[in-house]
Amino acid sequence: MKQTSYSLKKPWRWLIISKDMLVNEGIRARELRLVDHNGEQLGVKSRNEALEIAARVNLDLVLVAPNAKPPVARIMDYGKFRFEQQKKDKEARKNQKVINIKEVRLSPTIDEHDFNTKLRNGRKFLEKGDKVKASIRFRGRAITHKEIGQRVLNRFAEECNDLATVESAPKMDGRSMFLVLAPKIEK
Repeated sequence: MKQTSYSLKKPWRWLIISKDMLVNEGIRARELRLVDHNGEQLGVKSRNEALEIAARVNLDLVLVAPNAKPPVARIMDYGKFRFEQQKKDKEARKNQKVINIKEVRLSPTIDEHDFNTKLRNGRKFLEKGDKVKASIRFRGRAITHKEIGQRVLNRFAEECNDLATVESAPKMDGRSMFLVLAPKIEK
């Protein structure tokens, strides 16, 4: 049985601190254009020199522009940088509005009361800020009278015009005709 001579050492925390940027010992370039923690240019330095300078001020060496010639590295507190970045991302996600598309199904021979019920549902979706896709499914020989379905969809759009704008006019897709309404943006 052959025994291997290498030992399994646990790497330092700062060696594997980053998944997306190269940090400290993970940087492989021989020469780096160095920017210090105050934003001042320190010129082109060797990797070891840059690591020493970063260690002196007790900060990390982070490769910010790996494709530049020579690559650009910055001395910063990488943990703090990551924390600030995560806070910005979280804030951006919080302010982001997700728009869903809700579907209202109509028929070419829909009765007045049923139409009003579907209209009420469509208006409710638009008030919540969702887009509404109103669709009509033609069955059997009803497809020969597409103009009846188009009239129903146009009436639906007309009834919602105070809340919404027509994003796509009524159009056929197979045996279905649909139109998409988007909520009006209030300023």
